Amino acid sequence: MDQQLARKPRVLCFHGFRTSGKIFEKQTEVWPEFVREKMDLVFIDAPFPAEGGSKGGVAEELFDPPLYEWFQANKDFSEYRNFDECIAFVEDRMTRIGPFDGLMGFSQGAFLSAALPGMQAEGVALTNVPKIKFVIVISGGKFGGSNFSSPKLAQNAFSSPIECPSLHFLGEKDRAKPNGIELLDSFVDPLVIRHPEGHVVPKLDEKGSETMIKFIDKINDIVCCRKEISRL
Repeated sequence: MDQQLARKPRVLCFHGFRTSGKIFEKQTEVWPEFVREKMDLVFIDAPFPAEGGSKGGVAEELFDPPLYEWFQANKDFSEYRNFDECIAFVEDRMTRIGPFDGLMGFSQGAFLSAALPGMQAEGVALTNVPKIKFVIVISGGKFGGSNFSSPKLAQNAFSSPIECPSLHFLGEKDRAKPNGIELLDSFVDPLVIRHPEGHVVPKLDEKGSETMIKFIDKINDIVCCRKEISRL
């Protein structure tokens, strides 16, 4: 097989609130190597330094700064700051170090990765980069859902069913679980990995590993197929 057609799916990875790309990369090391090696994972830092750090938080206890955040919101998530700037930053990074086949996000980064396919389809974001072919959402949720209002730019992100393949991690002890469940209805054919942990990148048991390999093989077929068609 042509080496270009056989390459791994390339994934842009968005870390959680007030952490970093390096931290997210470290968090994913709980996954078996045979799972991680099936993807080309690229971890980047969010554009904004953490406001007030993460004093008392797990990230600060385990990792050294600098720490970052993708955008800011008030306590009840009814107002957002710097969201448009965040989207512009993501598109710039995708242009400079891309192309990418899909997105993966944790926590705040998961909200972002979940919304971007719909925003791209609407033509308000990522207009100068290839279409997002899949998303992996870990402890995420939905802008405009029952617990979160939507930034203006993302207000129609979920107005139509999102057709790209999606993999969703739902933790039994995760405070974000209700938001993650609500998000499932926005995707045409979501695949779900349930785990007993909280708001973390979870370890994968045998069933979880099998589900993730199944998903990666599916997106790999999509990526390779589209590349082959584009060469005809």
